[in-house]
Amino acid sequence: MLSAKHGLREPLFYVLLTAALLARLLTTTLEENLGLSASFLCGMLAIGFLDPLTAFLIPLVAESVGWLAERYRPQALVINWAGSAAPTAFAALGFEALSLDQQGAAFPIVLGLFGVAVLLANFVTVAPLMALLDERPVLATLGVPRDFYPTLGVNLGMTATLAALYAQTGLATIGFVLAVILAFAYMMRLVVVARDRARQYANLSWGVLSSLIRTLDERDKRAARHCAAVAKFSRDIAAHVGMDRRDRELAHTAGLLHDIGRFALSDRVMEREGRLSEEDWTAIRRHPAIGADLLKDVGVYGPVADIVLCHHERIDGRGYPRGLKGDEIPEIARIVAVAEVYDTLTAPDTYRTQMNSFEALTELRRVAGRQLDARFVEALAELLAGQGTEYRHADDADYDAELDIERRMNEAAAPTS
Repeated sequence: MLSAKHGLREPLFYVLLTAALLARLLTTTLEENLGLSASFLCGMLAIGFLDPLTAFLIPLVAESVGWLAERYRPQALVINWAGSAAPTAFAALGFEALSLDQQGAAFPIVLGLFGVAVLLANFVTVAPLMALLDERPVLATLGVPRDFYPTLGVNLGMTATLAALYAQTGLATIGFVLAVILAFAYMMRLVVVARDRARQYANLSWGVLSSLIRTLDERDKRAARHCAAVAKFSRDIAAHVGMDRRDRELAHTAGLLHDIGRFALSDRVMEREGRLSEEDWTAIRRHPAIGADLLKDVGVYGPVADIVLCHHERIDGRGYPRGLKGDEIPEIARIVAVAEVYDTLTAPDTYRTQMNSFEALTELRRVAGRQLDARFVEALAELLAGQGTEYRHADDADYDAELDIERRMNEAAAPTS
């Protein structure tokens, strides 16, 4: 049977200290209040198999090395010592007083419960003290939130398992297990770094696209409102015909960006003054391809570029830029086409005589089967039934509200499963 020993002379101490130092240097926040710390597990094993001094030194030294690497505020370092090293030392004194048999079934379970106590002590110590340091309300930090409970359960189970392994098999096995945990921590760090870089890239790309739409709006005062209205109608049509959340979001995003290629048109064409030449019409017909190329260059929007490319295709094959017809046209592009034509006919800021909703639906039905997909024309008609004028004409469509840029940046950066 293994017995408690003077920790500083034991190889286990140096294995645990090394693992704790590496774990602290690999620390990366995955989710708020949720994590598995190899550094914490090393402290728990020291409680069970070494002595209170070494149990105190492991988190103390690990956090100190972390501070040397990160150079955060010295006051916060003292708070972290108080929340990690001190509870670990007190837990080691209490656990030592129990004198449990390391081979007994109760040993790993009780050690796991001590680990839960250390985590709770860490939480109720660090959060209020950091609030005081940052001059935030302390009362808001009191209590243990529900999303902290998974951390307690996971660490209880891991502590008990590692304690049982070491008691039965010794240093080699525990060293291997800690190496696996550290490798996992390193891989998680790589994942989180990649996620953060993706978020930064998403911030940049959505910022660029948003700026292009706003610049387009400066040249054509209907642009931002029109894009917002098309996005809203496209999303609602997609929902009405039973598309899933992903496709509804795809329709909405494509609606927001469908006209981004018009940024490349000349001011004269944008202002619609004078007679347009054949060269002007050629440029107009190129704007879906320009928009699609721009989105592909940005690189994070997948099929949105294909929808933007095809939103001026016609069911009868007489559209542009590729002359697709019928089911060759992406389904969501056909939805965006219906939404765009409807908003163009009903908008007060349009370049043609404004129609009311009934007149616009009559016109959409007239060209259904030739220019537009009849299924989605009727879906829009059903959607508009019973709606008020404010919705039917989308006069107050707001680009910022439809863009919801913070959500889009977060979703663009989120890992896919």
